[in-house]
Amino acid sequence: MTLGLLAPADEPIFDPALEHAVRIFQQQRGLSVDGEVGDETWRALDSARWTLGARTLDFSVNNPLHGDDVRHLQERLLEMGYDVGRTDGVYGPRTARAVAAFQREVGLYPDGGCGPQTLHALRRLGRKVVGGSPLRLREEHHFRTSGPSLVGRLIVIDPGHGGQDPGIVVPDGPLRWTESDIAFDLASRLEGRLAAAGMRVHLTRGPLGAEAPSDLDRASLANDLQADLLISIHVDGHRNPAADGVAAYHYGTENGVTSTMGEQLAGLVLREIVARTGMRNCQTHAKTWELLRYTRMPAVRVDIGYLTSPVDRARLIDPIFRERVVEGIIAAVQRMYYPSEMDVKTGMIDVSQIRLALSQ
Repeated sequence: MTLGLLAPADEPIFDPALEHAVRIFQQQRGLSVDGEVGDETWRALDSARWTLGARTLDFSVNNPLHGDDVRHLQERLLEMGYDVGRTDGVYGPRTARAVAAFQREVGLYPDGGCGPQTLHALRRLGRKVVGGSPLRLREEHHFRTSGPSLVGRLIVIDPGHGGQDPGIVVPDGPLRWTESDIAFDLASRLEGRLAAAGMRVHLTRGPLGAEAPSDLDRASLANDLQADLLISIHVDGHRNPAADGVAAYHYGTENGVTSTMGEQLAGLVLREIVARTGMRNCQTHAKTWELLRYTRMPAVRVDIGYLTSPVDRARLIDPIFRERVVEGIIAAVQRMYYPSEMDVKTGMIDVSQIRLALSQ
């Protein structure tokens, strides 16, 4: 009710009106719209109760503050030209350093905390950066100066679900197809091909019966490894068997803040897969899923077909089709590092030549 999404109720029950309010909230926040209050939705609800100025913000190593107030502070600092990294709503060391830098400039004690004096100074000052996004400029500069070679770069491949969580499950006669198995097969194929191209590759989980880490754990792993890219592989499902196609997702908020290079990678992955497989293009979308939100490198999730679609299922169980998908992802990764004058048209990169260039 405090978010203005639900009228007062006589009894505290999870009725259709409450489910509808949850769905609206999930849609507004870029979450999966299922009407259920799972762990990720609950954390988003908890963050939404904070507005900037409602509490003093400071940095804690062991228990960093989370909330919409932190995200609004990050967005404010970002538009003023301070480097807070991704606006993830977490008061981490990068945000504390940006606050301290601002405090020094305005003559306040640079303790890295955001109390009443710092808030007052923020509110009375206008934007410093105009004519572009500072985050976008930093991200693009990093990629453009790192060179086109894939050799030595670290990529984290995340096969979705796993362990006791099979994801989408579809019985097919005596067989049983699961999202977790297909995602791991695609991830394993991609791991081998990218390693052959000279990249260092790390998977977030093992095969079949291995325990499935949470999205927070997967993001933490990628951050701890200081990965250059993260690609999460899923397949989709829908009650309508006619639903088919491939979609890609990157980090972005309802305020238009986005991971520029994540958005670029999502677009490249999507177009390369469509060009090589002929799948329906279901477009790219901005989401605030924790896997995309908390990773500090460009990260995308790609949903490769609908396991519930007879058309897509026939493709997904075909090893040749899976190889085409993998080739599309490799081509997209290579194009991420090409300068604009070296880039080629979608579907035109011969990934075997990437390995050939490495061996010469």
